[in-house]
Amino acid sequence: MGASDRLKAANDIRSARAAISSAAKRGSLQSLSDRELALREHPVTVYPHALQRRVRAWVRFGAEAVSVDAKIMRSTLLAAGIEFLGDDETFRCWVWGNAVTISDD
Repeated sequence: MGASDRLKAANDIRSARAAISSAAKRGSLQSLSDRELALREHPVTVYPHALQRRVRAWVRFGAEAVSVDAKIMRSTLLAAGIEFLGDDETFRCWVWGNAVTISDD
């Protein structure tokens, strides 16, 4: 990867984080409810740092859907607990498992 490729990648990350922060100003981050997670029926797997995978996930800030680069931190059979970054804030939420795809990198 050359210097211009690294610069482009850094600019892409900066742009994505700015888009997340912008969406966060227009609506609050939505997460699955306790009822939807049904944790009494579905055990939670918590991943240690070494097993946390990079994913692409759809999240909602108010009515706005945003695709984000995230880390999967925990999961149930049906849902994923993810963490992702805005400009100056870390966001965490639960999303449905089918809203998440494993990243190639």
